[in-house]
Amino acid sequence: MPPRLSLALALAMLLAGCDQLQSIPGLGPDPRIAQREEEAKAIGGACRHALRGPEDCYALNPKANKAAIFAGWKDMDQYMRENKIEGTPSTVTPSARPATADKRDSTQDEGA
Repeated sequence: MPPRLSLALALAMLLAGCDQLQSIPGLGPDPRIAQREEEAKAIGGACRHALRGPEDCYALNPKANKAAIFAGWKDMDQYMRENKIEGTPSTVTPSARPATADKRDSTQDEGA
């Protein structure tokens, strides 16, 4: 067998094994990154179903990827329009202000 042919065969075998490298821990993409992106897309879809805008989603989930939130929001919007689904308003209310802030505000109003 000529050396060039054996070299080409060896190179072809090495390149065929490249797909197997991703299954080795530490050499492939981190699965946690894909999981975070899917969670952010789910957050966006849930926000759209709750009749919230993307900006509200960003504010409520500051650690989530904004691009993925928007992608999920947009996908859910398209799905809801195609299937004529009405959203469900959110039942979450803003949390009450702390008592110290109320006292501070009332004393400032009396002094003015």
